[in-house]
Amino acid sequence: MSDTKDPTPRPMPSQNLQLTIEEAEGQGIYANLAVISHSNSEVILDFARALPGVNKAKVHARIILTPPNAKALHRALGENLSKFEAQYGAIQVGGQQEPGKSIGFKT
Repeated sequence: MSDTKDPTPRPMPSQNLQLTIEEAEGQGIYANLAVISHSNSEVILDFARALPGVNKAKVHARIILTPPNAKALHRALGENLSKFEAQYGAIQVGGQQEPGKSIGFKT
């Protein structure tokens, strides 16, 4: 990716909303650990990176959603993973074959 900002609008499917993304956000953030917590009015997703043999992990991104938006995200993620598996085959989840090696947990 170039060092310039990417202000190109990105249309969302079946909506008239256009998204723009700055260079920093376009680079993305790697996470191998997700912590999910909630209250009666919000769902909180913390994305972190954990290193082998280190009992601390740094949160690099926190996303706070309303419960209805969290449910919509759950549905959209499920639909996209189904499409991915239809194209590339079943995803093997480490947590199922190796207990304790899942990406996240809930509080």
